Amino acid sequence: MPVSNVPEWSVGDLASALKRTLEDAFGHVRLRGEISGFRGQHGSGHAYFSLKDGTARIDAVVWKGTFARLRQKPQEGLEVVATGRITTFPGKSSYQIVIETLEPAGIGAWMALLEERKRVLAAEGLFAAERKRPIPYLPRVVGVVTSPTGAVIRDILHRLADRFPRPVLVWPVRVQGEGAADEIATAIRGFNALLPGGAIPRPDVLIVARGGGSIEDLWAFNEEVVVRAAADSVIPLISAVGHETDTTLIDFVSDRRAPTPTGAAEMAVPVRADLMAEVTDLARRQREAVERKLDREGSDLRALVRAMPGVDTFLAGKRQRLDLAEARLGPALAGNARVHRLRVSRLVERFVRHPPTLALATARGRLARIGDRPGAALRHGTRHRGEALAYLGRRLVVARDATLARADAEGARRRDRLDALQGRLDRAGGRLTERRRDRLGTLASLLASLSYRAVLARGFALVRDGSGAALRSTVAASAAERFTLEFADGTLAARAETAAASSGEGVPAPARPKRAPRKPAAKALVQGSLFEG
Repeated sequence: MPVSNVPEWSVGDLASALKRTLEDAFGHVRLRGEISGFRGQHGSGHAYFSLKDGTARIDAVVWKGTFARLRQKPQEGLEVVATGRITTFPGKSSYQIVIETLEPAGIGAWMALLEERKRVLAAEGLFAAERKRPIPYLPRVVGVVTSPTGAVIRDILHRLADRFPRPVLVWPVRVQGEGAADEIATAIRGFNALLPGGAIPRPDVLIVARGGGSIEDLWAFNEEVVVRAAADSVIPLISAVGHETDTTLIDFVSDRRAPTPTGAAEMAVPVRADLMAEVTDLARRQREAVERKLDREGSDLRALVRAMPGVDTFLAGKRQRLDLAEARLGPALAGNARVHRLRVSRLVERFVRHPPTLALATARGRLARIGDRPGAALRHGTRHRGEALAYLGRRLVVARDATLARADAEGARRRDRLDALQGRLDRAGGRLTERRRDRLGTLASLLASLSYRAVLARGFALVRDGSGAALRSTVAASAAERFTLEFADGTLAARAETAAASSGEGVPAPARPKRAPRKPAAKALVQGSLFEG
């Protein structure tokens, strides 16, 4: 049988060589395609799906840590541009892309995603007109959320200084790029978290502003975290994102939308000169109104003075009534004196018929007849009240003794019940401790059966590199050069040796001399991972 000079590969070596070749040739690529088969994150946190177009399909994976940092999360049917590394999965003899960034492909995809998010948020009522609040007419403090280095903040400050200078608090944020949405939402919530009257004054109105740009540049203001932060803001909010033709989701949830950042400053404060002119006009109108009222009331007073009668005319009737009363006073006094004189004479006659000495003697006789009866009645009443109080005292003593006896009996019953409950508690605690001890023993047995050391006891070995990390493949073991083998009863040091020379790919190996037939070599034992299910 002729001997072939084609090098002999193991399946693992071939898979490793293909993996290195593919990763070297396509280490970092950008793919455009439609997401297919996405069903959410796996239980491990990773995401698995496919990217397809009209002619082909490629598997895609997003690791858990990368998925949390993606600005655009995968959605079924969304056309995207994915950036990542092309690699192979030897376990299935397939190739795949490990995605690092993901973004919608083209304006159409951005708009479709925007409309879908707008529909969901509108269904929750975040865009309802009754949620919008009026902007304060003259805020004490204005809060601005924007980039501190752009022309937007200078335009806002310049317009506020021209119209009505007000204190301005600027919360610097990034207005585009990765992390911009979280910074904007944090700024809005941070302004709302300020306490009224605190060391840092709380703004009466907020302005969220940014200059113009493409839909990708303005996308941070379409993120759900920004929209919900604006909806939860208790401070009235003015959005001024982009130019007048640009529309973002924060415009729908804000209390007012300004076409430009300068327009937002004009909405926030009135024109001071107009206010001063209006106040001056109101003061003039008030002064003229007061003067007109004083003139009108002065004219009315003069008319009333002219209509009033003279002093003689006003007093003539009074004087006449006084003269008539004076003429009638003399006869009335004489008649009154006669009446009182007659009453006095009648009283004198009554005293003559019934002198006071007789009435005094009668009263003294009645007092003598009464004698000591009041004192006796008082002594009798005192004695009767004393007996009643003594009787009540005896009843209170008896009631006290009975109450104390009942209290002692109730205390004894409660002590007995407490002792019984204490015994039940001790017995229940003992039973609970016993059950917990049994469960702990069961768990210890389960832990011992599931420990990797039990696997080592069955004849397996754990391969570690010099740093102590587990080696899961022959490729990793070949790269480690030196490693240790951990058995159930100890560890051994080992060194990796390649099966064939790597002087160059595609160079045929020299012909081997014929050897005597020998038993077929046993298949190389591929060390599996003790941590894979």
